[in-house]
Amino acid sequence: MWSAARRALTGLRVRLLLSFVLVAAVSALGTGALTFREARTGVLQQSQDTVVNQFRQSVDALIHTVPPAPVQADLDHLVSQLARDHRQQGWRVLGTYARLTADSAPSPGPSELTPELRKSVTTRAVAVFQRVRTEGHSVLVVGLPVTFGADASQARTLSGLSLYLVVPQRTEQTYVNALVTAVERATLPALGLAVLLALLLARGVLRPVRALRGATRRMAGGHLDTRLTVQGSDELAELSRAFNDTAAALEESVAELRRMEDRARRFAADVSHELRTPLAAMSAVTDVLAEEAPGLTGDTGDAVRLITEETVRLTRLVDDLMEISRFDAGAARLHADDIDVAESLRRTLSARGWLTEVDTDLADGVRARVDPRRLDVVAANLVGNALRHGGRPVTLTLRPAQDVTDSGPGPWVVIEVADRGPGIPEAALPHVFDRFYKAGTARSRSESSGLGLAITAENVHLHGGRVHAANRPDGGALLTVVLPVSPDAGRDAQ
Repeated sequence: MWSAARRALTGLRVRLLLSFVLVAAVSALGTGALTFREARTGVLQQSQDTVVNQFRQSVDALIHTVPPAPVQADLDHLVSQLARDHRQQGWRVLGTYARLTADSAPSPGPSELTPELRKSVTTRAVAVFQRVRTEGHSVLVVGLPVTFGADASQARTLSGLSLYLVVPQRTEQTYVNALVTAVERATLPALGLAVLLALLLARGVLRPVRALRGATRRMAGGHLDTRLTVQGSDELAELSRAFNDTAAALEESVAELRRMEDRARRFAADVSHELRTPLAAMSAVTDVLAEEAPGLTGDTGDAVRLITEETVRLTRLVDDLMEISRFDAGAARLHADDIDVAESLRRTLSARGWLTEVDTDLADGVRARVDPRRLDVVAANLVGNALRHGGRPVTLTLRPAQDVTDSGPGPWVVIEVADRGPGIPEAALPHVFDRFYKAGTARSRSESSGLGLAITAENVHLHGGRVHAANRPDGGALLTVVLPVSPDAGRDAQ
């Protein structure tokens, strides 16, 4: 559950969606922040320029009434007049000359006048301003030195008279607060719109990816004619074209392989069928020669015995090829019957003279609906393989089972053939049921055709069962067949 949730959270869809949303959110918030900063700067700058210009103009209009060396009364009159002319704007004016100080307000001089501001005003012939925040609100402090000079072409000199203006910026603060509220109200809808656009963009980008995923799954299911509709010329369109090209090449390759496989199957079936007639005649002749073989000596007797053995081996190979070709052609059919499985296995051993060579542990009363002929082939191939290539004793076991690993709930019939030989090499275990596979070079010339275990596996699968090869912990090979009690139940379990 957690792994599925983690895969969903780290999937391409989620990552792409988060990327779009993050970009949209950053863009919306960044745009809002930049807009607020520029608007705030504009409001404060305009207010500041207006106040400085008004202060300079007011001072210029009244400064001619002040003598070059003002006394305290002159200084008091000047600052009072300036404050009175702009009382609606809340101006507070302070004037200094030498050791004289005048203030338009009855309280002590404003604390907003910092030493740095005073020093700048007394040493420079330009207006100086500073924005200070005090007692929870912002004020603008302007320092203006009074200079002498007839016109702009003359160098202006400081007169020693300095005037300071303190203006509360309540109106500007109101504008800024309103601007913050407007930005906040505009940012939330913009952010929502950006997220919606991000969802739409992510959906549009992921649509070709989802189509590619679905097409890949259809191909994995065997639909090699699957193709994608290519739209546009971007990277995803190129990927879709590459998928279509790959699918077309794969379809052609698989079709060619199937044609080659069909030709090979037809060839094996045709050859096997054509060989049966001459083999029947050869078998009849070798049967006659086999009767005369005991009376023959020397090379003649050896030749007769050799041709008899090889004819029998060739006949078995042709029969096996015919059988496997029927599986390949889909012509193999079950003729199931309700039988006693233990009794059927005993008949298999008895018909081949193996009753004394094989130990049995067959549970009585085990019945199943199987094809008796095919069950005989399965048991004969497994036991014969163990007798030829394993070590004695060989044990044939039959037991019922309700639940088998890798096969699901039953009921099942389990048949096991074990021997005490060297076992099957680990590298050969996955291939023991392959056609014409032999585990070692020492077995390259044997009575087996290399198709016995492959035919066994085909017969087991036809019943809806499973066959498995392994090695016993105490030595020897163990081949296990699991058959459903009913073939239809076995196919449902698959």
